[in-house]
Parts: sequence; structure tokens; C-alpha cells
Amino acid sequence: MKLDKLYIHDTIMNALKEDMPLGDITTDNIIDEEEVSKAEFLAKQDAVIAGLDIAKYVFEILDSNIVFKALVKDGDKVKKGDIIAEVRGSTRALLKGERTALNFLQRLSAIATMTDRYVIKVQGLPVKIADTRKTTPGLRLLEKYAVSVGGGSNHRFSLSDGVLIKDNHIAAAGGIKNAVERVRESIPHTVKIEVEVESMEEVQEALDCKADIIMLDNMSTEQMTEAVRLIDKRALVEASGNMTEETIYDVALTGVDIISIGKLTHSANSIDISMNIY
Repeated sequence: MKLDKLYIHDTIMNALKEDMPLGDITTDNIIDEEEVSKAEFLAKQDAVIAGLDIAKYVFEILDSNIVFKALVKDGDKVKKGDIIAEVRGSTRALLKGERTALNFLQRLSAIATMTDRYVIKVQGLPVKIADTRKTTPGLRLLEKYAVSVGGGSNHRFSLSDGVLIKDNHIAAAGGIKNAVERVRESIPHTVKIEVEVESMEEVQEALDCKADIIMLDNMSTEQMTEAVRLIDKRALVEASGNMTEETIYDVALTGVDIISIGKLTHSANSIDISMNIY
């Protein structure tokens, strides 16, 4: 997955405007405009790095003459104490962009690091680890990018991308059959239909409706195994709901094709990275 530079620009500009809507009252009154400095980014814990191009672009917006040198690339694993990048340019630009660059780098590296841990847990098994739409408003593309950097797969990016009939849709429509029939009348033939189910009865109903993907929501591993056997490759099978690093391997052993995990984007703790001017 690649990031669209126009999207990155808008996101970074919004972040910079939020951080200094009327300039940087500290830096602008201490540092001369002509002053130039160097800085390095230091990993203060083990991590999978993501967001280097975004950090670079933060400084390029503030100083077109900035020189940003990444010493690793997105997806690389670093150890505590590793220098991951160096930057040289206007001291004012370095100071003004420091927090914004770090916020992106720390957040995206956290998501990539957590995703990598889950991917490693199921290594060798024919299952994909996927994200969800439980993302930070305004940062979805960046956070899903970080999931891909960590070795995960991306679920739909928005409500416009694919049909996912969830419990509330089913309740509002009066059942799975009604919901599937209604949406199938209107969508292009190229769009797949996914249905969320919570029982074996609903699994059968989704099969009868010829759903393309069946999501097993908050089922036990025993139920998942039974559901996979019933579906028998007539649809892709996704498992979702309260997945942990301790349970993920057993879930993968049930034979599901995809395991979606919301906490990849909503519960990853920021990686400790510092920027030091020297």
C-alpha cells in the first residue's frame, strides 16, 4: 500500500495548523531565522518503524531546503538505542516540526509494531490479519498504511468500499435474507457482500443467501470450527471480536481465512522515539 502525497499534505497541514495556529511563540522569539541545525531520531524501545516519509514531509513543508536522511525504512525492525533518521535544516523548522513529526512517527510505528506481533503469532498458517474501521478520525489511511507495514491486511477503507451487513442492519431489515436481497438489487455485480453472524442458524442463512464473506462475530473457537466446516469454502470466513495475542493462534487453527482486529488501530501504545538537536 502506498500513501497519496496529496492526502499526506492535507493531513500534515491540519496537524501543523493545530499545533501552531499563530506561529511558534517560543521558537520565533529565541531562534534566528538564519540558524541551521542537525537532529537525529532515536528509538528508545524496540519497534517496527512506520511513517518516515510523513516525518520527512513535515519538515519539507516548513523548510524546502531540509535534508532528511532515513537510516532505516518503513517495515524495518529497530532496537532500543538505534538512530533511525537524521535531519539537517533551519533550526526554526526543526523545532516547529518536531512534535508533529514525532506524533505521526510514534503513532504509526506503534500500529506497525502491534500488527507485527499478531502476524508472527500465526506465521505459517493460511490466515490474514486485518484491521477494521476503528481508527482515529482523519487518520484512517495513515493508520491502515501502518497495518500494512506491519505485515497485516486492510479491511474496507470506508462505508463506500464494500457491503458489510452487521447486526443492526439485520435488525433494521428484519433478517439476513431481507438485508441481502435489498442490497443485492442495487449494488454492482462486482461488489462482494459480507454478512456478520452470531450463531450457526445465521451462518446457514448467510450461506443460503450466497454471501461472499461470512464474519463470525464473538464466537468460541469450537463454534468457529463448526462454522468453517459448515461453510466448506463456499464463502470466505472472517473471525472478529475480542482477539488477543494469547488466543489468536487457536482462532487461526479453526480454519478461518481472515482475522480482523480493531485494537491494531485503536489500542496501540505510542512507540517512544525522541528527536535530539546536536
